[in-house]
Formats: sequence, structure tokens, C-alpha cells
Amino acid sequence: MGSASRWAHDTFGDLADELVDVVPACLTRAHDRARHGQEGVHTQTLEAYGHGLYAVQYEELSTGLASYGAPVRLKGRTLVIVRDHLIYPIRYAKRDVPVTAARLRRVTGLRADLIRRHGPEPMQQELDLGFDDPDEPEERPDLSVIPEDVSLVLVAYACSMEHGLVRAEWGSAELRREDRYLIWHHHEPLLVPAQGAGA
Repeated sequence: MGSASRWAHDTFGDLADELVDVVPACLTRAHDRARHGQEGVHTQTLEAYGHGLYAVQYEELSTGLASYGAPVRLKGRTLVIVRDHLIYPIRYAKRDVPVTAARLRRVTGLRADLIRRHGPEPMQQELDLGFDDPDEPEERPDLSVIPEDVSLVLVAYACSMEHGLVRAEWGSAELRREDRYLIWHHHEPLLVPAQGAGA
């Protein structure tokens, strides 16, 4: 069993030591399922792996975390709220690069709205020039299933078909609108299981 940090204990209480093992094991199983799917369809591209990993990351985490918290359905995916923290996965890279390189593909959409609504307060407020922002999206009604006082814990990971899960970290981050980078208020590594250990 892993040894959780002070941050993890402050966030998840007595569940922290179990969660530091459960979360990366779920991601490893998600990779294994996606890899098997890719091998099953024998395509020349890695579409089956990428789309499969996106879908099964939610399934594996919701199954693995089911006994620790309350499930919530969001856009057809089941997520789990553990001790007033929604655990949300983001695959940010296919190779082992620092989590500080993580950025979203778009500044709009469900992930961006989720981070803005449930992530930490921005470290530096946006400069208000007194102009209305015509591109400011309205809040998504589907986010109303998550109580406003729930905080977001991002599980950011690097994973590829060839190398499996190579890095996983969790913490809290805000989204910088101008370049879509995640600005981490806190992040720390999760121990990645040895290849094959999650199968």
C-alpha cells in the first residue's frame, strides 16, 4: 500500500493511503483494455487505442472508486465524488513529459468549464478592461449535477500504446485561457504500477 502525502490526507482523509494505489491501478487497467481493443481491430492507426482509452478511463476509475464515494453522471460518463472532491482524469501526453506541460485542446467545452467551476481560484485575476467578452460561454446546465462546493482533483497522466502508463500525477489546477495550459496550484506524482501489474 502506498504512502499518501500531507496534501492527499488533507484532501481525502483516511482514504488517502488507499487512493494513491487505486487511482494509478485504474489507469493501468484502462490502458490494458485500450491496448487489447487496438490489437483486436488491427488498424494501421491508433484510433481504436485513443478512443478506447478515453472511454475506459472513466469506467475503470468509476469502478475502482465506487466504494470510496458517490457516483455522478456527467455527459454520459460516471465520475466519483470522494470526500467532496470530484476525481477527473486527463491524458495530457503520449510520452513522459512533466505534468506542467499539460494543456487542453480547447479553452471551451466540458473539461474547461469543469476546471473553471470546480478548480481553484485563479492565482492571478484576468485583467478587466471594462469590455464585455462576447465569446464568454454560458455555464453548462449539465454541470449542475455537481454540487457547487465540490472541488476538482485532476488526475493527469501520460500514456501510450507502446509504453503504457508512464507518468501519473494528481492535484488542482486552473486553466489559463490564452494558451490553454493548466496552471498547477498543487501536483504530486502517483506511483505507476509495473507493466502488467494492473492486468
